[in-house]
Amino acid sequence: MTDEDLLLARLRSGEQAAYKVLVERYQGAMRAIAIAIVGMSSADEVVQDSWLSVVRNIDGFAGRASLKTWLLTITANAAKTRLKKQRREVFIDDIAGPHGTIGADRFKADGHWQQSPLGWHTDSPEALLDEQELRECLDHTLTSLSELQCSVLLLRDRQCLELEEICNLLEISHSNVRVLLHRARLSVFATLEHFEDTGEC
Repeated sequence: MTDEDLLLARLRSGEQAAYKVLVERYQGAMRAIAIAIVGMSSADEVVQDSWLSVVRNIDGFAGRASLKTWLLTITANAAKTRLKKQRREVFIDDIAGPHGTIGADRFKADGHWQQSPLGWHTDSPEALLDEQELRECLDHTLTSLSELQCSVLLLRDRQCLELEEICNLLEISHSNVRVLLHRARLSVFATLEHFEDTGEC
């Protein structure tokens, strides 16, 4: 029996600790999808509605997809319902981060960095302070992105969803996802480079 099977059995028995595990694992991905579809203002309500659907329908989960895919599909459907089935027009925007963007030549064809940003992982108090400042700086960069760029970046790089999954969940084209992800990564890299050069956000 897999870890997911065990978790599913606990969920079906109504164990509260199992739901806590589920929330910790997937709340971030669910929120990212909700933001991409309905925007920041309604995302929390969509996620709350989605959790209610999960609780009501957990016994009907057939296991044809992974638990994660099922949760994200419920979230996407809840978000689309909130938009009253009006198809969202997806814009590929040119919103830049606080430090602009950097050249696409920083990336390989597969989207990974040509040269990874330097790490700030040391134990000195000064370095730890820098690390906290960098984290806050990156958070600021994420909030400066369009909601769709931010969501695609989080779903791909933090939640490790495949591009095809993101396309299906958000109902946008593969090329659109790639462009949104690429531009978001450029903005993040520009922030990293600026911080490395100046020590400031």
